[in-house]
Amino acid sequence: MKDLFFEPVKGGKKPYLESLRKLLQHLRSPFAAGDTVGIKLHWGEKGNKGFLPPDYAREIATWLIAHGTKPFVFDTTVLYSGGRRTAEDSLITAASHGYTHDFLGCPVIIADGMDSRNLVDIPAGFNHFRTVQVANVFENAQGFVIFSHFKGHMVSLFGGAIKNMSMGFASRAQKQRMHSDYHPVLNKKKCTRCGVCAEICPTGAATIATSDYPTYDLKKCIGCAQCIAMCPEMALQIFWNSDMTVFQEKLVETAAAVWKIIKDKTIVINSLLNITVECDCLPGKNPVIHEDMGFIGGYHPVPVDAESLKMTGADIFEKVHPGIPWQRQFTYAREIGFSPARNITGF
Repeated sequence: MKDLFFEPVKGGKKPYLESLRKLLQHLRSPFAAGDTVGIKLHWGEKGNKGFLPPDYAREIATWLIAHGTKPFVFDTTVLYSGGRRTAEDSLITAASHGYTHDFLGCPVIIADGMDSRNLVDIPAGFNHFRTVQVANVFENAQGFVIFSHFKGHMVSLFGGAIKNMSMGFASRAQKQRMHSDYHPVLNKKKCTRCGVCAEICPTGAATIATSDYPTYDLKKCIGCAQCIAMCPEMALQIFWNSDMTVFQEKLVETAAAVWKIIKDKTIVINSLLNITVECDCLPGKNPVIHEDMGFIGGYHPVPVDAESLKMTGADIFEKVHPGIPWQRQFTYAREIGFSPARNITGF
């Protein structure tokens, strides 16, 4: 059985709904009539201009309904300040970006609950995590569609299905555990003392006195990297408290733990559209670094991400995010038994 499918969008008209429809026709539905199916996606941070429009989620929901299932769209709350830190704010952001029940034809929920306490610890048994804490969405769904916007990322090089499953299902505490190995370092030659880092820091770790440079209390820092991402002068850099590979491994372990639970009834789709330098967690308009390509679908996140990266080329991301050991995501996935039987060549 073929396990990867690609539908190009070259020459198509945005939104590329016909290409997505063709891809969905190729995919074998693992769902039974009556199943509740969660569509895991990212509707973009408040003010972000690069997120995928809701038309694609509606197309997937329509396909699921045609197969007799009951879909819903979901995401989880985040560590940093902005439009998705609380469930209420995240739903407001989702609606402002067009992700509403009326438009999609299915509910939109925050999987970790309105109080961020709808959580469960699931077995992992890996090197960094014996268990991982995630949103307790499994009781409400018999299947999943992992729908990811493939783009760049300052810590993992790229963000696709693996990251969507790990950070996307994780509780805020689990997100912090994955981010805990780095903190910001200031380059005073670039710093203009604008105060943006102190303004957006969710824990008060970044502070700035009048006419002075900002300081960072590493005991309060949770490693969310929002200050690094939002600095207008790029005066902040990531300093790793441990080997950079540790973050890649933690990302993979969290996704692998989730996959153990959902693997029998899940399909995976990456959208290679509007491929930007950074993830959709940042407000504003991120530079596009590759032309629109299409949709890749399959039944496992590792080969879907690997094929996506081969199609775009890793070099476009390495130019803007140098020195990230992104290959470790694929080698480590093999080591812990997360990668499927088919060989992921080249990584």
